[in-house]
Amino acid sequence: MQPLLKRLQKLRTQIEAASERLRLADKEVHISELEGQLSTSEIWNNPNHAQDLSKQLAALKKMVDPWLTLEAQVCDLTELLDLDDDTLIAEFEGQIIAFENEFETMRKDLLFDGDFDDHNAILRLSAGVGGTDAQDWTEMLERMYLRWAEKSDMSTSSIERSTGEEAGIKSVVIEVTGPFAYGKLKSEHGVHRLVRLSPFNSDNLRQTSFALVEVLPQIDAPSEVQIDDKDLKIDVYRAGGHGGQSVNTTDSAVRITHIPTGIVVAIQNERSQLQNKETAMKLLRSKLAQLQMEQHVSSITELQAGESANWGSQIRNYVLHPYTLVKDTRTKHETNNAQGVLDGDLDSFMEAYLEAPSVE
Repeated sequence: MQPLLKRLQKLRTQIEAASERLRLADKEVHISELEGQLSTSEIWNNPNHAQDLSKQLAALKKMVDPWLTLEAQVCDLTELLDLDDDTLIAEFEGQIIAFENEFETMRKDLLFDGDFDDHNAILRLSAGVGGTDAQDWTEMLERMYLRWAEKSDMSTSSIERSTGEEAGIKSVVIEVTGPFAYGKLKSEHGVHRLVRLSPFNSDNLRQTSFALVEVLPQIDAPSEVQIDDKDLKIDVYRAGGHGGQSVNTTDSAVRITHIPTGIVVAIQNERSQLQNKETAMKLLRSKLAQLQMEQHVSSITELQAGESANWGSQIRNYVLHPYTLVKDTRTKHETNNAQGVLDGDLDSFMEAYLEAPSVE
């Protein structure tokens, strides 16, 4: 057999093994189910739910289609080269090399083998102690992740955002949609520390600021994280606002407390109480899924009280003065290009986390 044909058949075997490991067949079934649901007119009676399903479908296709396309192309070329025409085989050597290179790039997907790695993600950024400096640092992180998402061809939408009095933000919740969004972003879960000359004091002194980054897998299907209704305390109240014509005069804000763990989720962005409740339940399921992974338990009923992520888990330092350095405290991966990192160049940190033997 020709060496090139052997390479092509080896590549085909590798792709089939990757497809099995990534459970692409199951994902294809899920895609068909979602397409079926979205083809019915009744689904659009609840626009929020329909939009969620559309996002799920788009993310799944973006994840699955490249593998299916490569597999089909390799199969077609294998059948063509089975004709054992030496001249034909030589003509397609460049195509075989291109397929091999594409596979090497795509095989990084195999690093995402966690239970929720193929899910979309929810980012929650919270300013720590440090007043305006910390709030400004939190807004810098928000910009960093939005830039990363844009470079990674992922879409984002803001669920909640609370701005600071002078500058920056107190907290923000962002939905990130795209292939393996949670698998990539889970490396960012923890406390991020900034050292710089403060732009907010007259003496321009060096300031250390902290922000908490929570990364949650987005749980769209209630069946994935089943919550007993008796474990929930749901309160409705009037949403806050700045006054004027747009102030909300109805009790549309929703606060949901998961009694066994004490986790509280409050949403008031939407004008509809139903929409706020749906968003709050989605966020609660995501928090419980993250806590379940952290506590290594098999079901929600086994969870102990405690919030996901805490201020003791510092994971990365960003030093802008007296030198520039960004260093991960878990993997020890570092770079002097701090500005590049703050502009969204995070892939090397994410890959170092995924490839590390253990960073728990």
